[in-house]
Amino acid sequence: MVFLLVSLIVLHLVTLAMVLIATLEKSWWVWADSEITDLWHSCFHDNATKAWLCAATNESDWLQSVQALMILSVVFSSISFLVFLGQLFTMSKGGLFYFTGLCQAFAASTDFAASLIFTFHTKEILNDSRDLDKGHFGYCVILAWLSVPLLVISGILYVHLRKKQ
Repeated sequence: MVFLLVSLIVLHLVTLAMVLIATLEKSWWVWADSEITDLWHSCFHDNATKAWLCAATNESDWLQSVQALMILSVVFSSISFLVFLGQLFTMSKGGLFYFTGLCQAFAASTDFAASLIFTFHTKEILNDSRDLDKGHFGYCVILAWLSVPLLVISGILYVHLRKKQ
């Protein structure tokens, strides 16, 4: 039981870190090695100063949807972890962690929706005249997609987890 509990906590913290990194990091779309775009900024590397120069991204409805959904995913996963810790110490013996699992399911669904929107509406989100074939998805999109099944798995495990002691 202790191994399952520790494994579940580690899985939750790993998925929370993945969603947080995907939301905040600067690599949702990579145009070249010297130009990247994320949910908040468009950046390019200046070779003269050896620094990244960033400007705010052009706001579009799709981009705002992805931003809001990713923030909601982080919030739901954080609430889920805090509620789990609270339930762990206050719940009576035999209780189930339904609310924690439900919060994880909401985090998974918002992360899935954000990843799906960014994947299918990249042209509208980037609002760039360049051809999309000259760029590719960055590692943050991959992290967002990978965190979806992990969030679902942890949500299912929370729903089936019963407090023993």
